[in-house]
Amino acid sequence: MGLFAPTRQETVEDQRLYLDGRLREIACLDCLAKVKVKKNSEHHTAVQWTDVALGHCQEFARLSGQPGGRPVYETCSRLMASIDRAVAEGELEVGAQDGY
Repeated sequence: MGLFAPTRQETVEDQRLYLDGRLREIACLDCLAKVKVKKNSEHHTAVQWTDVALGHCQEFARLSGQPGGRPVYETCSRLMASIDRAVAEGELEVGAQDGY
């Protein structure tokens, strides 16, 4: 699969908004792993993990040690509680804006 390298400024900006728009860095209140989060709705949360953050997450480490490893659809309940706190305190906005 080839890489998409936009050349028009409008397309570059659309790509930036799609990939990074409204992402906020949130730290887990337990292990301090820092991830980027976007909350499009009450039920939809996008989380971008880094290798460093994955290395900090104790819950993922525990799940990875199970036979068959960590199910990819499993989330970290402690991080989700941290995200919920960020929403409650107004640190993280809920709802897509302009399609992002």
